[in-house]
Amino acid sequence: MAGAQAAADLPAWPQMPVAAKQAPNILVILTDDVGFAASSTFGGPIPTPTLDRLAARGLRFNRFHTSAICSASRAALLTGRNPSRVGMSGVTNSASSHPAYTGILPRSAATIARLLRDNGYSTAMIGKAHITPKWETGPNGPFDRWPTGLGFEYFYGFLDGDTDQFAPQLYRGTEAIEPPDDDPGYILDKDLADRGVHWLREQNAVQPGKPFFLYYAPGTAHSPHQAPRDWIDRFHGQFDMGWDALRGQILERQIAMRTVPAGTRLTPRPKEIAAWETLTPEKRRLYARMMEAYAGALAFADNQIGRVLDEIERSGELDNTLVIFVQGDNGSSAEGGENGLFNELAGLNEQGAEDLPVALANIDRLGGPMTYGHFPVGWAHAMSTPFPYFKRVASHLGSTRNAMVLSWPRGAPDAHGEVRTQFHHLVDIVPTILEAALIKAPARVDGVTQMAFDGVSMLYAARDAGAPSARKIQFFELSSDAAIYADGWLANTKPVAMPWQFTGIKTVPFGERSWELYDLASDFSQSADLAAQNPAKLAAMQRLFFREAKRNNALPIARSPRGLPAPDLNKGRTSFSYPAGVKRIPSAIAPDIRNRSFSLVATVDVAAGGGDGMLVTQGGRFGGYALFVRDGVPHFVYNKLGIERTVLDWDRPLAAGRHQIRLDFDYDGGGIGKGGVARLSVDGAPSRSVRIASTMRLLLPLSETFDVGVDTGTPVAEDYRVPFRFNAGLQDVTVLLR
Repeated sequence: MAGAQAAADLPAWPQMPVAAKQAPNILVILTDDVGFAASSTFGGPIPTPTLDRLAARGLRFNRFHTSAICSASRAALLTGRNPSRVGMSGVTNSASSHPAYTGILPRSAATIARLLRDNGYSTAMIGKAHITPKWETGPNGPFDRWPTGLGFEYFYGFLDGDTDQFAPQLYRGTEAIEPPDDDPGYILDKDLADRGVHWLREQNAVQPGKPFFLYYAPGTAHSPHQAPRDWIDRFHGQFDMGWDALRGQILERQIAMRTVPAGTRLTPRPKEIAAWETLTPEKRRLYARMMEAYAGALAFADNQIGRVLDEIERSGELDNTLVIFVQGDNGSSAEGGENGLFNELAGLNEQGAEDLPVALANIDRLGGPMTYGHFPVGWAHAMSTPFPYFKRVASHLGSTRNAMVLSWPRGAPDAHGEVRTQFHHLVDIVPTILEAALIKAPARVDGVTQMAFDGVSMLYAARDAGAPSARKIQFFELSSDAAIYADGWLANTKPVAMPWQFTGIKTVPFGERSWELYDLASDFSQSADLAAQNPAKLAAMQRLFFREAKRNNALPIARSPRGLPAPDLNKGRTSFSYPAGVKRIPSAIAPDIRNRSFSLVATVDVAAGGGDGMLVTQGGRFGGYALFVRDGVPHFVYNKLGIERTVLDWDRPLAAGRHQIRLDFDYDGGGIGKGGVARLSVDGAPSRSVRIASTMRLLLPLSETFDVGVDTGTPVAEDYRVPFRFNAGLQDVTVLLR
């Protein structure tokens, strides 16, 4: 009896959270840089049968909005708060001390993954994250703002804004991993679908009946526009009519499909975009092929997303899965500029497009592993038909209105194949999920009081086509392009720069910006500016804008600079020492060799016959540098944007024993992107030298990293193959900034 009583006095096991009995599974899909008019589901030229299939069993929302740029949209989707309130108005890569642009999600804005996990859901993110502060993306963390620290029990994908489909910079959880180097057919979009299917099967096998939340965010169709060759070839010749004619064709289909109202007007082509008929035949041929690569990428991604849906259907769970598919985190991207790019990094470095003869000679490589391409702005404008402008121009609907499909047969059984016209935004996704899952938002998470949501549930609209919009006001702002929506009206600034223009922009104080006014209730496409006819309404909307800007932590508004620069873990350091095997160090944390003199010093032990492999590298095929040994001979390569490679070789193989291999680069100075002299020496012997005419001005590749003793990603030079591990004794590498 005493033993029984003692056992009874022991504490019970802690109760695991259990979801509500009728809680649905949740699948949220977010593609990248896909405009309103790209998919066939909304009248576009690119077949997206997976999205078509969801729309047939669900609803198309034609007044759904995003936040004009990657990280901002992802923060809005995951937190239910406006991006500026959670420090994410821009991208994590360009964070500053301005409260709207810190790139740091506050603990007062717990993500939907955290809320669902705490209420009995399995949670996973697969694909692009782009919500972690750039200075926290290294192997030393901290990891609380990585996906696994934000409520996702499983993460498989990449952290930055884009990655190479053929050689992605992948993470599983917080561990950097490499794609298989023995699979010639590897491509990321298929890999992501494979992981999604496996995760779903595993969850169902281990704990049947436990609901899941899968956030599936492929990086497609952000540049690089890459896809299997046969998928690109399907579109051969389909865009030869050009972007102007295509816009007209799209609008006709949109009206016929009722994804836009009858009478919708086509907005004019901005002056920065050339008329298709004015282009030379050579440019038309090149630009059409660039669009074919984009189309192949989006079509293939849709096909792979379909495999994930097939798995949910196979398990018998599709009818009780709330699927929210947002086609694009903003409008189509114009960052390819007027001429398009074989290498996106050239645009980010303001180096301009390749010479036309060079581009035409490489046209058959578009969409493959040897290009990191981006189509011209004319196609971005067409993919945002019928609206004005494109990604980054947050003042206009071509940047912020995206296609969205919601499907939940069990929760909204009468809603299928219809169009919903209520105004909604990414911030409405979290409240929608919480209502469907029968979860009350907590007042506190980990003892931290939670800020109120900006969004509302969209389920009322799913169940009643005629219900008035529950959203009355929405604030938009990115780099001083701004807008305010209120009860059908939109007031917005006129843009002062285009998305492909990063420097040399004339500064216009925000108080001096010109404004426009639109009645979106009668003007679906934002085509008729009423500012001159209704100055009183414009003034009222401007007053509302500034009230909302204050509430949303967006003041002061300026294009740049916006406060102090982001934290720099290497600030003040001029000497860095690394042992062999250190790899996958992001550019934000690696020694910054841009626009300055530097030295690379490697200490090696080699046996008779020398050694082979990488000593130290940063970057890859589309830009970077590498110091390595091949056939016992030291080599240095500086690769400027994949266009110009400067090679410096030692004159003889290394003898057996310990050696110090040193590369010194003496920068010319006098501004950014200048050249200099590279000098290679071994054991202090007189050096060999070569002149590097110019260097990358602003950025090294986002999709590549700093590695010691190995090369991950793509090779800096094409005469070796990754991983190119150094097969002799690499003691250490020192980087000196001078």
